[in-house]
Amino acid sequence: MTRDARAFWLRTPGLGEIRSVSLPTPGPDEVLVRTRFSAVSRGTETLVFGGHVPTDQHAAMRAPFQEGDFPAPVKYGYLNVGVVERGPARLRGRTVFCLYPHQTAYVVPAAAVTVVPDQVPAARAVLAGTVETAVNALWDAPPLVGDRVTVIGAGMVGCAVAALLARFPGVRVELVDVDPARAAVAAALGVDFAAPEAATGDRDLVVHASASSAGLRRALDLLAPEGTVLELSWYGDRPVTVALGGAFHSRRLSVRASQVGTVAPARRATRSFDDRLALALDLLADPVFDALVTGESRFAELPDVLARLHAGDLSALCHRISYEGE
Repeated sequence: MTRDARAFWLRTPGLGEIRSVSLPTPGPDEVLVRTRFSAVSRGTETLVFGGHVPTDQHAAMRAPFQEGDFPAPVKYGYLNVGVVERGPARLRGRTVFCLYPHQTAYVVPAAAVTVVPDQVPAARAVLAGTVETAVNALWDAPPLVGDRVTVIGAGMVGCAVAALLARFPGVRVELVDVDPARAAVAAALGVDFAAPEAATGDRDLVVHASASSAGLRRALDLLAPEGTVLELSWYGDRPVTVALGGAFHSRRLSVRASQVGTVAPARRATRSFDDRLALALDLLADPVFDALVTGESRFAELPDVLARLHAGDLSALCHRISYEGE
């Protein structure tokens, strides 16, 4: 028995399309999931869409259920929420999150899906992968009570980090972005906002998520002596230029990378990938995260949506894809 589904593929860099696929009958330890929502991880997926994954990162940047290879043709994505239609009794009818690409339905091992808590709407649960990245970042460089923290780059990841930092007692958070419209998002998250030139200095921690050389340079400028920049940006094949001949050495500054592909060392002995994702989904019970979703389109429109996001013609934090009626 097979079932037809439709999937988004990048045919060549800069050109996406919807393809028909046939799904197998799920085995005893597998589930058939009907997708309700997926989301575009704008930073990563627009780099993939443009064919900008460096050759030496092709293996490292593979998504869990990716098909094809970089640069193209490739089926890529990892923010998917759906309903289990077939599978073990404990999962049938449950809303689940899966690191699966944009596809109307799919079959995966039951262990690959995580049940969405009842208090988290399915439409918000597409943010689970992004909030999981933020959780891992704050395990990598946890702030102390009373710390002064800046987040540079009010994209999906930067805003998710800011939302979590706003929960820390005594921590004053400033969100920095070149787009003044992001001030409204900062207000919804309960944090301060500033343009880069007006950002507050003498910070204990700066989280950088703008994926720009200018942002990284400004992050270093804002640090207090012996402060740390936590680098969350992925630049793809773009070169990064930063001046280290000034105060970088004399002020003993640090730049530390954080990446969600591994559990942060501070929690690696006690937390699994499943634990981290479950925590992210629990945190999404807070409706404040709805501020990160700034647009929605139908699945059939996804090729055009990604082209517009890549070109900069569509401004969005999280752009959600609806599969209603597909």
